[in-house]
Amino acid sequence: MRKLIAAAIAATAVAFGGSAAAQNAPKDPDKYRAGAILAMSGKADWYGKVMSRAIQLAVDEINEAGGIEGIPLEVIIEDHKSGIAKEGVSAMNRLINIYDVKAVLTSFSPPTLAIAPIADEKGILLLNGGGTSAALVGATNMMFHNRSLASDLGLAAVQRAKKEGLGDMAQLVWKNDAGDSVVAAAAPYWEKEGHKVVATEFVELGASNIDTQVAKIRASRPDWVGLWLFSPESGLGIRKLREFGVDVPLIGIEYTGDVKEIAGKYAEGYEYASDYFIPSDDYPWSKRFADAYEARFGEKAEFYAANYYENVYVLAEAIRRARAKGGDYWDGRKLAEAIRENPTFDSVYGGSMTYQDNGVAKKRVAIFKVENGEGKFVEYVTLN
Repeated sequence: MRKLIAAAIAATAVAFGGSAAAQNAPKDPDKYRAGAILAMSGKADWYGKVMSRAIQLAVDEINEAGGIEGIPLEVIIEDHKSGIAKEGVSAMNRLINIYDVKAVLTSFSPPTLAIAPIADEKGILLLNGGGTSAALVGATNMMFHNRSLASDLGLAAVQRAKKEGLGDMAQLVWKNDAGDSVVAAAAPYWEKEGHKVVATEFVELGASNIDTQVAKIRASRPDWVGLWLFSPESGLGIRKLREFGVDVPLIGIEYTGDVKEIAGKYAEGYEYASDYFIPSDDYPWSKRFADAYEARFGEKAEFYAANYYENVYVLAEAIRRARAKGGDYWDGRKLAEAIRENPTFDSVYGGSMTYQDNGVAKKRVAIFKVENGEGKFVEYVTLN
């Protein structure tokens, strides 16, 4: 009788223990919910429009194909109002506290730097496809970049100037972390090549009048001007330099539709370093994306769209890899770990891309020259 009672007690314990273990086992969420913090309003809302379109296109494709192993994906978009750090923090807190996101697609350097400590504390994966400040590297080990940093673009630009045999340089610079990072990379390189930096003038984001800065650059009599500006200020810089009679070569780091519209005829001959997306029959995925984007939105996809579309697929693949390892995988730290363990991902640019130890994806940088209003590919640059 004692043996029978003991056996019954043991069986009951096993049954209850097994039930408790089953109840405590990690469960798949009903939906994978991520966030995006973009420039949906303000002076630079063009970026938010392009990025959000590409994100939604990727989400729709993934869900139409059955989701991520049967579970749908949702990306909730918040607004940092064209790069305002405190708005980025507010957006991050809403995404975490209201929607319980585990990953965020981020953009612009100031808000991304502001949310980096939150990502560290809360364990939120960050995927950056637009912010370019060198300060982003090392801001958190939770962040990965598929966008070339501004400093890399600046180095590509001065290497192009060296190849063209240009002399003393003046700089027209965005007054923020991204602009500072280009100066920190480009100016020492150029001086080491035996040339002078004869002027460095800063431009506020959203500036409408830069006559004083342009006049000082003209007075410095440079052999060429480095435009370390992004949209739309780079368009204003090109136009004003030419209107003030500065007819030396201009080499910058961006040329978007907004820049083209603002610079107008003065953009002719302008050269710039940039990430480069072009659909190719050799890479069916890049062609499918480009065709789908143009059919849906009536515009050609450029690299900002490609980066955020690609980032959604990086997130989906990271989820698959983390899930395959088992355990409580739906966690930002587990997603980041899955990326670091196997840093190579399919790229919509063609082939694959690999995240380096600093979290920045290794990609080629291209040089373009504006001809008849359009950027024409000149060459790829390997950064030195």
